[in-house]
Amino acid sequence: MREKMYSVEEVADHLGLHVRTVRGYIRAGRLKAVRIGKQYRIAEADLEELTGRDRPAVSRPAGAAHVEVSSIVQIDGVDRAAADRLGTLVLAGVNTGGPGPALRVQVAHDQEWNRMKIVILGGAAATADVLRMLEAVLGDDSGLFVREDGDD
Repeated sequence: MREKMYSVEEVADHLGLHVRTVRGYIRAGRLKAVRIGKQYRIAEADLEELTGRDRPAVSRPAGAAHVEVSSIVQIDGVDRAAADRLGTLVLAGVNTGGPGPALRVQVAHDQEWNRMKIVILGGAAATADVLRMLEAVLGDDSGLFVREDGDD
């Protein structure tokens, strides 16, 4: 029996991500893929592993609590270029994280509204670290925001 294989474009469409984001996941090792010629192919099982389907149960000591935080960060007044830079920064920070369970992060930009959303799923401490990093990067003098009224 043959396993279904997806192209990078199909995976990006399925997950609602940009093709470059999927390629970044592959290069970072977050998504397993096979290179055939100049293109990547992703097995259905590897895609399901990335999305958390059929994830094996995590063994914890008896009585240990499991905490998972979901956060949605909305940033208004961010143009596409700034959203790309900020998304790259967040994903790079998450992908180079230390030991412990990995965070799951999705980044989206609405060009019509100059609005960006970052969805973070994971442990409380790691999520807090990402939120602190965002707060530091998004200070008033960051230069990331689009000035619609011409004021500085």
